[in-house]
Amino acid sequence: MAKRERVMRMSVEQPLWRALTGYRVLTVLYAIGLFATAYDTFTRPWVAVAFFAFLLVWTLATLPKVAGAANCTKRFLAADLTVALVGIMLTRVADSGARIESGGPTLPSIWTAGAVLAFAIKGGWRWAAFASTLVAAANIVERGAPTRDTVHNVILVWVASIAIGYVVEVARASERTLARALEIEAATRERERLARDIHDGVLQVLAMVQRRGSALGGEAAELGRMAGEQEVALRTLVSGGLVPVSRVSEDAALGAVVRAVDEPDDEDPAGTDAVDLRALLAPYATARVTFSEPGAPVPLTPAAARELAAAVGAALDNVRKHVGADARAWILVEDEPDAVIVSVRDDGPGIPEGRLAQAEGEGRLGVALSIRGRLRELGGTAELISVPGQGTEVELKVPKDARGKAKTR
Repeated sequence: MAKRERVMRMSVEQPLWRALTGYRVLTVLYAIGLFATAYDTFTRPWVAVAFFAFLLVWTLATLPKVAGAANCTKRFLAADLTVALVGIMLTRVADSGARIESGGPTLPSIWTAGAVLAFAIKGGWRWAAFASTLVAAANIVERGAPTRDTVHNVILVWVASIAIGYVVEVARASERTLARALEIEAATRERERLARDIHDGVLQVLAMVQRRGSALGGEAAELGRMAGEQEVALRTLVSGGLVPVSRVSEDAALGAVVRAVDEPDDEDPAGTDAVDLRALLAPYATARVTFSEPGAPVPLTPAAARELAAAVGAALDNVRKHVGADARAWILVEDEPDAVIVSVRDDGPGIPEGRLAQAEGEGRLGVALSIRGRLRELGGTAELISVPGQGTEVELKVPKDARGKAKTR
């Protein structure tokens, strides 16, 4: 069988890194050319020559560092920005004061913007604001006073870098959303394929064993009953998908990454993380217990969901105990705007009038404690409707804001 890649990578920011690589090369050549045309005006041209020699070597040597987010580390960003700041401050040492005051460019010129843009692409708009602020301060100190041209250039770099940083953050969020959607789509297709294969093979065999076992009787009938229960359980598993796989999205060198993760069993004491009630009630479905559910999740706090599921289990235990192992039962879940209602109905003879009160008087408190007591603690209600000869129905109603207890009984 062909292998499937579970981790998907994508990146819309990768073109930005490639553009930054080209920008750094072009701007270092531009800065060198700008210096060459004004060589005679520099008071200490050897300082500028030494700086540009270092800047050219630094730019070419660090091209792999700006090829992607993985290689562009915080240490490199700090060193790269330091080179730009030192170049700005060396301008007053190498160039004449008159040329600086007349608005002459700094030694690194527009190469400095590449260092700031690396911050923006790597860390977003906050990193861009930090780097551009340092560059702005260095330019003002180098000029001696904030001139019109200096303020204009500073604001331009500041706004452009922050805007690019914000765009990168939005792009990363979009990548994570798209990656998760693609993962869910792939998982859905795989589940549908497995469901078809199981339906065409295993489920049909189990259904045939159930029919043949019931027809033969004896030990074969018991085997058929077990096959029927397994058929229902397997059908619920492959068709419902009640507990979706949890996924976490993160950033990596080549873009967004979506991984399947295991959720811890422990919950917070306050019970604020909602769970799907259907996942707790689905295991009760058997060949003789029909489970009907809404098409959408039924969220409840974990403690409330457990207590409600335990009450349903207690009601089914009463059906098996008082009606018999062959009794049929039906579980119906209704998701109302302000409450969740679960009904458990059987096809037994019903409960004679006064029988529940007599059982409580004799000390048998199954209904009083296991069902009504649980619902009372949740702020809900439990009603028993029974007509002799027409079965019994237990209606459990729990408010949506029910908290319950943090631990099970």
